Formats: sequence, structure tokens, C-alpha cells
Amino acid sequence: MQGSKSEIASKAPSSSQSDNDLAARAAWLHFVGGMTQAEIAKRLNVPNTRAHRYIARAQNEGLVRIFVDVEETACVQLETELMQRFGLGFCRVAMEIPEPGPLPLKTLSAVGADYLMQIAAGRQHSVIGIGNGRTLAASVNAMGRQASPEVRFVSVLGGLTRSFAANPYDVIHRIAQKTSADAFLMPAPLYANSAEDKTVMMQQFGIAATMDLIAEATLFIVGIGDIGTSRGGISDSSLNGPTTAEDLRNSGAVAEVLGQFLDADGQMVASPYDDRVMAPALNSLRDREMVAIAGGTIKVPAIRAALLSGLLTGLITDEGTARALTGTPGEPSGV
Repeated sequence: MQGSKSEIASKAPSSSQSDNDLAARAAWLHFVGGMTQAEIAKRLNVPNTRAHRYIARAQNEGLVRIFVDVEETACVQLETELMQRFGLGFCRVAMEIPEPGPLPLKTLSAVGADYLMQIAAGRQHSVIGIGNGRTLAASVNAMGRQASPEVRFVSVLGGLTRSFAANPYDVIHRIAQKTSADAFLMPAPLYANSAEDKTVMMQQFGIAATMDLIAEATLFIVGIGDIGTSRGGISDSSLNGPTTAEDLRNSGAVAEVLGQFLDADGQMVASPYDDRVMAPALNSLRDREMVAIAGGTIKVPAIRAALLSGLLTGLITDEGTARALTGTPGEPSGV
């Protein structure tokens, strides 16, 4: 490791500081000023526990961006092998860090946020399609704030749910907040009740306009779901029809991308949901760039299926997943 630096996005505090202002200032004092939580608490005249919460809040809201000046050879080798093996034009493999759950959200969100900020700041794509899911939401939440007036983001699939708190629209809503860019929702559920209902919905003004914008997108950033677990993919609660996740598995499905299903060889699996999904057909996107942000051992078969499909032009994943995909032995470099 050659060195590291921290960058804190904050504004000058006013006489009536809000919690956001205090969180930004606490993060600045901690990461840039090197002050302890006790010193920050005394400086801001708050209890130690509140100083800790302010720092954690600044990190969770993406106010803190930490850049580590390092090039890890093993990860670069994994990136090269994945690109060569699966015909990718872009790949990022993140060094592992210990995480308690089955999904390496902290690892993926760090590299995912960095990638999202790069493409938002660039001028290569004027319309970018955004999927939904836990990993994408974590990546967007980890982004710093960056004005991107020349980019438009559009949600590429429906996601309205009964529970607003679990609404995947948070991804597109949050990226609009972080970038101040125009962002367009798909105001529809993941699946229409029937093919006839989908036809009617597609003719509605808001949905039709969103689909027209999706047709202009030159880059799609998506997640990859496995089949039948609530931990990392589509489950029965997401399927509002007689065909369950178990039925899909029995028919050979191992992966879900934009509400559509792939088998272990990357071939499309026909399902009753195909003519009901509120998203563009996957095969219609083969002439566009598609980058997936996905990882975790439970998702290895699903990620491999997506890679074999030829749909992806890029992948952002973690070191453990990359080793599993390539059959590369070795200890994680983060250990």
C-alpha cells in the first residue's frame, strides 16, 4: 500500500446547524483532523455516543469517501482472467474485507459507488438505465454527492411493492439525490397481473415515456438475483403468480436479471412471467453496454449464468466470488 487519503463532502456550518451539518463536521474532524470521538464530542458539545452516531451517519450517507492508493496484483489478475474467459470489456474485483452476512455489501458498495460516480461524471453516456436490488441500493448509498446535469438516469424495470419501506425505487430516487440529475421511475410493479394488463399499462403516458427513454439508454447497470432465496435474489414474495421460485428452479432457472430468467448455461428460461414483466426484453439489450454489480458465494451460479449469457459487457464483484468463478485457489488478499 503506497498511501491513503480521505475526502469529506461537507458544507460550512451555519449558526443553526442541522444534524446533517454536524454529521459532516464530525466526519471531517475524525477522518481529516484525526480527532478521537471523545475530542469531537467535546468540540461539538455533544455526548460521546452522539459523536459516534454522527460519524457513522456520515459514512452511511456517502459523505465520506476514502481512497486507498494501491494496486493489488491478485485482483488485477482475476479481472484479466474474467475478462478473457467471458468476453468482458470491463471488470473490477474488490479486495475482500470481513463481513458477517452472505452478501459482501460493504465491499461491493465501495467499488460500485466509485464506478457510479465515474460514469455519472463522464460524458460517454447521456442516458443510463438503472436496475434495482440490495447491492445496487448499497452502491448508490455509498456514493458521494456529485452534480451530473448532463446525465439522465432511468429505472429499467418496475418495482412497486406492497411495502413502501422495501421499495426498490429507492435506488433511482437516491441516485437522483446524489447526482442532482434527472431521474425517471418506472411507475409499475415488477410483474403485471396478466399479459393484457401489461399491454394496457405500457400505453399509459408515464410508463410509455419511461420505456421510450429506456430505448435511448446506452448503458445499463443491473443486479443479478439467484432463484428462491430472500438473501440474494428473487423469492416467492416477489412472484405474484402460481409459478413459484421452486417451480422456476425445477425448470432449470438459476439466475434472474431484470425479472427474466437464465439457466446454468446462460440460456433464457421461458416462464409465465415473460409476457408480464415490466422491463425491456433482455435479448433486446444485446447491442448495449450492460454492467452488473454482484457478488457473494450464494450467487456464484447465478453470476456465472449471467456471464455465460453474453449479455454482460462488464462486471463488478468481490475477490472471493471472482476466485470461485475462475476456479482460482488462494487466500483473500484482505486477510
